[in-house]
Amino acid sequence: MGNVVVTEFVSLDGVFEDPGGAENFEHGGWSFQFDRGADGDRFKLDELNTADAQLLGRVTYEAFAQAWPSITDEVGFAVRMNEMPKSVVSATLTDPTWQNTTVIADNVGGQVRALKDRYAGDILIAGSGLLVRSLMAEDLVDEFHLMVYPIVLGSGRRLFDDGTTTTRLALTDSRQVGPDGVTVLTYVPDRTGS
Repeated sequence: MGNVVVTEFVSLDGVFEDPGGAENFEHGGWSFQFDRGADGDRFKLDELNTADAQLLGRVTYEAFAQAWPSITDEVGFAVRMNEMPKSVVSATLTDPTWQNTTVIADNVGGQVRALKDRYAGDILIAGSGLLVRSLMAEDLVDEFHLMVYPIVLGSGRRLFDDGTTTTRLALTDSRQVGPDGVTVLTYVPDRTGS
C-alpha cells in the first residue's frame, strides 16, 4: 500500500505559495533565493524517485503542466516529473494536457484510497493546499516533508490556514541542507491518541 506524502517548500511563517504563480515557476520564487545545496537537491531527487505517482490540485497541476514539459536537467528530475502517473483533483478540468494525467472529479477520498491500494511507493502532493487540508480531514496523509526556508514573508497563503483539522504530528527526521539554513523536517501523523 502506498503512502500519501505531502512535500512542500514553506517559509518560517508557514507560507507555501509562490506569489509569482505559474509565470514565476521556472525562474524561481522566494525559495530559489536560497542555496539548499547538494544534500537538498539529493533529498528532492530521492523523494521523487521513491514515488510511484503524483496527486495534485488543479492550480498546482496547471502551473506544473505549463512548466515541466519544457524543463531539462542532467539528473533526470524533469523526465521523472513528466513521465510518472499524475492524478489531478478538479471539478472543472476535463482534458488534461500533461502526459500520464487522469482527473479525479468526485469522491476524492475514495479515489485517493484506491490510489493508495494501487501503488506500493509514495504518492506525492506538492502545493495543492486545499487538497492537502481536505485529505488531512479524512486522515489520508501519511507523511509530511517540509523544506523550511529561513525567511518570513509576512503574507501569502499558508499551508495550514484557519480551519485546518487539528492534527498531532511526530517528528521522524530533521536535517539542515545547504549553506543557507534550509531545514528538512519529516513528520508523520501521531495516531497513537496520546
